[in-house]
Formats: sequence, structure tokens, C-alpha cells
Amino acid sequence: MNNELPLIDISMETRRHVVIAQGTPAIYQGHPTTLLMPDGRTLFCVWNYDHGGRCGPMARSNDGGRIWIRIDDRLPEGFQQHRNCPSIYRMVDPGGKERLWVFAGQPYMPRIVSEDGGESWREMEPLGLPCVMTFSSVVRLKNGNYLGLYHRRMDEVQGEEDRTVPLNVVQTETADGGVTWSAPRVVAAVAGKMPCEPFAFRSPDGGELCCLMRENTHAGNSLVMFSTDEGRTWSEPRDTCWGLTGDRHMGVYTDDGRLFIAFRDQAPESPTLGHFVAWVGTYDDIRAGAAGQYRVKLLHSHAGGDCGYPGVERLPDGTLLATTYIKYEPGENRHSVVCVRCNMEELDAWLG
Repeated sequence: MNNELPLIDISMETRRHVVIAQGTPAIYQGHPTTLLMPDGRTLFCVWNYDHGGRCGPMARSNDGGRIWIRIDDRLPEGFQQHRNCPSIYRMVDPGGKERLWVFAGQPYMPRIVSEDGGESWREMEPLGLPCVMTFSSVVRLKNGNYLGLYHRRMDEVQGEEDRTVPLNVVQTETADGGVTWSAPRVVAAVAGKMPCEPFAFRSPDGGELCCLMRENTHAGNSLVMFSTDEGRTWSEPRDTCWGLTGDRHMGVYTDDGRLFIAFRDQAPESPTLGHFVAWVGTYDDIRAGAAGQYRVKLLHSHAGGDCGYPGVERLPDGTLLATTYIKYEPGENRHSVVCVRCNMEELDAWLG
């Protein structure tokens, strides 16, 4: 345990905040993910209503996340029947065709697709995969395929209702830009623990994949595993450092090669337990189980540990965007979708 890791608190600096979707006494805005397009300024954000509820909302920004415009009316009507933690990804098939995908958890991993950069969307047949949540991570492989990772309870067909059934991390692969996927297989099952919400990314030299995972018993730290063969095999999951302990990790490399990883804080005895935080450190820190450099309190949750599930993007100028759902203010309004803007120069300056 290392709860002496330096903490930077920018949670009350409202100049950094952009409210993408305001909660109201009746509307709970929950579980966003984001996508930054190759132009470095166009962003999409998709989320659901209520806690793991129905899909429907989507917003687009054309200016790097300062102004957001709702585009719900571009989405197929059937999208409102999809449920639970929609996730948005951009994939390119072997012929160079770009598709934007939004997958959701239920029923059986449904999806919508855009083939014109998000201008129009249509519904596709569900993938037919039972899950708790859809892909929490998709990473491109060296051969051009994409590896999708998610979690499910292996003894259930659909719904994932029995929380006593162990959680496993599962992966599947697509060779045609997301249209079809291989048969899923379990890649992380840990006795006495519940790995879930995998976040996979490459080492700085590109030779290794790292996968951070929430540990849903919350009896210790989060989990991490590694692959040196493009996901064909993975190391046995082991504990992360204290500072990376949390739910639904998502991160990016910064301009100087460090990692900025955001999540809901679940570190034992943490002064920011339950709030929206980020860990800053290096890939070597994760590999070695080292503490990292510091943590950042990004936003204060006024509803205990009900926040996180972030989208994290890095703009060409180095600006970092961390987007979450959170009860943003005290009072009767329910959860909002909020984006926090920062950069490493500002954060480092806090340490003197």
C-alpha cells in the first residue's frame, strides 16, 4: 500500500469543466465513452440514461471538446432499445474503409455503425455475445486486425444477474474492421477475484500489450496482465500498484511518453476514494509494480463512488480530455456527463 503518492487536486477548477449533458431531477446521464477522430479536433461522446440503462444520446464536438452538439436525431430508432454502457470505436478494414461503431451490452451486444464519419448511422445485427458490458477496450494488432476485450459471467446466458458468479475477461478478434468477430475465449480468470472492465494498450516500443483490469471484489488492488504475442497468450494477472487501483481504467500517452490513466478511485484508504481521478506514471512503472509519479483528483463526486467510466483523449496540442458521468453538484439534479481539460505542464507545475 502506498497512500503517500503525491495528490494534485484540480476538481474545483470549474474553468476546466465542460458539461456535455446536464443531469436534471428526472434524468440521470450515465457511462460515457469518447472517440477522437484523426483530424485531432472532431470528437464523439455516447452515453446511456440511468445506471446502465437505455441508450439514445450522442454528442459531437468540432472544436476539440469545447462546444458539444447533440446528434441523437441521426441515430436509428432501434438504438434506444440498446442498453448498458455504450462504447464507441473507429476501425478501418483491410481495404481502407473506415467505420465508426457503437456497441452496447444488452441484448447480446447490439451495435450501430456509421460509414460516413458519423453523419448517418444504421443498426446492424447484434454480435450475439452474452456480456455484462460490451467492449471496454479495442486495440489494433500489428496484422491490422482488432482485438476486443470485455467481461462476462461465464455461467449465464444473458442478463448477467447473479453477482455471485465469477467474472472473467474475454477477448475476440475482427479481421474485417468490426463487421464479424471470432469466437470469444477467456483470457483472465482469477480464483477468489473478479477481473473485469479490461483496458488494453501498447508499450511505448509497440512490442507488448498491457491490460489493466478492475477487480470487482474490491478486497485489494486492481489487476494487470501482459502479452508479448499480440494477445495470443497473456501472463497471469497480478496486482497493480496501489495508485492504479480503481474501476474502468482508460488512458493515453502524453507528449513526453508518460501515461495519464483516469478511473473511479477504489484504492484502499485513499483520500479520494470514490472520486474521479487520474494516475500519472510510466509504462515501466506499471511493468515493475512501482508507485508512479502522482495522482490527480479530476472531479468530486457528490454521490459517493458512482462516477468514472471515462473517455480519455489527447489533442494535438497536448491537451488532455477526461470525460465521465458524475453527480457534479449537490442538490436535486442527478448525474451529468462532464469533461475535464488539463495538460501535463500545468499538472507538473503543481509539484514545484
